[in-house]
Amino acid sequence: MFNNVTDSIKLITGIKNVLGTVSEVDAVVATPFTSLYSISVAIQDTPLKLGAQNCFWEDEGPFTGEVSAPFLKDVGCDYVILGHSERRIHFGETDEQINKKIHAVLNAELIPIFCIGETQRERHDQKTFMVIEQQIRKGLVDVSMHDLENFVIAYEPVWAIGAGEPATNSQIEEMHSHIRSFLARLYDAPTANGVKILYGGSVKADNIGEIMMIPHVDGVLVGGASLDPDEFSRIIHFEELVKN
Repeated sequence: MFNNVTDSIKLITGIKNVLGTVSEVDAVVATPFTSLYSISVAIQDTPLKLGAQNCFWEDEGPFTGEVSAPFLKDVGCDYVILGHSERRIHFGETDEQINKKIHAVLNAELIPIFCIGETQRERHDQKTFMVIEQQIRKGLVDVSMHDLENFVIAYEPVWAIGAGEPATNSQIEEMHSHIRSFLARLYDAPTANGVKILYGGSVKADNIGEIMMIPHVDGVLVGGASLDPDEFSRIIHFEELVKN
């Protein structure tokens, strides 16, 4: 919950000024609801895609204050973030509610960015694998192989978000590998290999190159660093950072 419409346009203008050419990377900006239409217009001449930070599971109805997937489609969204740890923690979102949101987003022909992750307590209690598997299993109830053809899962260990230090490379590799293998057990290997798995948690330009070299990491979910145009642009152009 940062940036009103004016500030969002200023941020996007800053990103556009330093972005340059983007190839082989899907770069998505997810603004607050109030800025979505303005940013949709602002990025029309750029390679940037638009995402929302949440949505409701019904298309319309007496749900004051909610925003539906068709509404998001109408203002130009391509992606919707679902099940973010802050939604789970602060608003009590359940796996069952997130599953309904996933179906709503898929029905609107949008791409879900389905967030999963364990807390520090759950990791300390050695429940990480159990928690992750439960979130995936319940979140993907009645989601078909076909639905997973354009699907994104974001692993964001809650204890690494905003902490300044990401999970270690070995922790990220272990979890991304486990997520991929669990998807293969739920569906099959080709389907699992087609799902993009992102890492989120204190991602910065200084560590993006290292993170992107970890097996089964297909991208990142960027937090605070996305509020700095230069930092965000450097993250998008991670391949150049690796070469240098």
